[in-house]
Amino acid sequence: MFLFRRTARVMYAVIKTGGKQYKVAKNDVIVVEKLPATVGTRVEFDQVLMVGDTAKRQIGTPVIAGALVTATVLNQGKGDKILVFKKKRRQNYRRKNGHRQFETVLRIAGIYTDGEKPGPAEAPAEIAKPAAKVAKAPAKPAAKKAAAKAKPKAAKAKKAE
Repeated sequence: MFLFRRTARVMYAVIKTGGKQYKVAKNDVIVVEKLPATVGTRVEFDQVLMVGDTAKRQIGTPVIAGALVTATVLNQGKGDKILVFKKKRRQNYRRKNGHRQFETVLRIAGIYTDGEKPGPAEAPAEIAKPAAKVAKAPAKPAAKKAAAKAKPKAAKAKKAE
């Protein structure tokens, strides 16, 4: 005789970000590719590929319309170092490089379906979209440095005369 435990219905979702797919549930902590958001802000993922629980699931074609996953940014940083080693045998060719990938640590705040939105208690002051590009301010210090470099050359030319 088999005894089956009745488990709580835990809602989960499969989201797409940074070219990868992640299966998430509420309060999960995940590490994703760097997102343009500051620590403490809320990000929303509208590319939800699947939503389900222990009883049923809904699969998108390719995404589920009206589904939304929200998360809070816990940390921005770099991951472990990745070594890249190239070698061609008998050619005395060896190259060793490495880099550390930028990462964002997220805590999943909620999974919403059928056009639901986070309530006012869950809504943060600032919401960042992961797909949005952050515009950089024009580089004014570079112009000042170029002007400062030009002045000594002009002074040297006057001394030579």
